Amino acid sequence: MATIAVHEFISADGVFESPSWTFDFGFDPAMGETLAGITGAATAILLGRRTFEMFAPAWRDRTVEDDPGAPFFNETEKLVVGARPLGEGWAHTTPLGAYDADALRALKAEREGTLYVSGSGRLVRGMLADGLVDELHLFVYPIALGEGERFWAEGEGPTRLGLLAHDVYANGVVHLAYGPAPQV
Repeated sequence: MATIAVHEFISADGVFESPSWTFDFGFDPAMGETLAGITGAATAILLGRRTFEMFAPAWRDRTVEDDPGAPFFNETEKLVVGARPLGEGWAHTTPLGAYDADALRALKAEREGTLYVSGSGRLVRGMLADGLVDELHLFVYPIALGEGERFWAEGEGPTRLGLLAHDVYANGVVHLAYGPAPQV
């Protein structure tokens, strides 16, 4: 059975949209090691349609010389959840159709390794609510943006989590790794 591991870059006040603001903090090499640990067992990348449409043009023409992450994003199978058709193509991409928790449970059951998710806020919120996320890796940046789409959407019920690990990087970013909350 596969596990679903999510990684999100968020501000201290929970904003995760358009994380270009993260560039101001640089990229600590230790963060790269943590991300490599998360993606190392990935057999597929699971994305929401909007994130796919942002990632495809950003990654599909990059080479390892441009970015060491390019081979992972370009050569790994991409599974895209979304009701609308996808835009321009990106190698190794399969559309899955509209969000369906039972279809994602079946996907987890038939696969091995890790299904890696980056961004894809709506998809991740749905999967958290449906108990499908095995690991939630939050990279919390030391800035409160005050506006923008928040990872934890207003009006959604509580999500209980169990802390698996944590790291603090030289650039002030904190990595919090969560799994499902232990049963009480």
